[in-house]
Formats: sequence, C-alpha cells, structure tokens
Amino acid sequence: MINALISGINSIFSLFYIIILIRCFLSFVPNLDWNKQPFFTIRQVSDAYLNLFRRFIPPIGMLDVSPIVAIIALGVIHNIVIILLSSLVG
Repeated sequence: MINALISGINSIFSLFYIIILIRCFLSFVPNLDWNKQPFFTIRQVSDAYLNLFRRFIPPIGMLDVSPIVAIIALGVIHNIVIILLSSLVG
C-alpha cells in the first residue's frame, strides 16, 4: 500500500518537474499566446509555485533564476516526503 503511494507521489513530482521545465523553455519562445491551451494551463500550474520564489529572488538582468531555486526546493521537498513515507514501511 505504501509502495503504491510512494510510486504515485514520485509520478506527481516528476510531472511537476516536467511542467516547470516546459514553462522555462517556453518563456524563450517569442510571440507565444499564453492565453491559449495548453500554454495557459502550464503557466497557471507552474507560476503558482514559481511566484513563491519570484517574490524573494529578483531577476539577474533579463534572466529569471527563480526556477532553478524552485526546482532545487522541489527536490528537497520530494526527498523529505519520500523519506517520511518510507519510514512508515519500517
């Protein structure tokens, strides 16, 4: 039961990593209409998390480094959740 839960959580975190990376790559595409699908959903999902970091990390010139910190933080959270769930298995 716990192993299935861990596998599901790993899948959710992997999907979120991918969404953030896609958002970062798409930010370099000029004239992209962010109000059309699937771009709107990608932006909504990723920016909800990235904006937490953008409040504290200013851009360096034209480069937004907050996604780098956000991905590192996501990795730390991911590991903590998996360790806590694994400790329930014994």
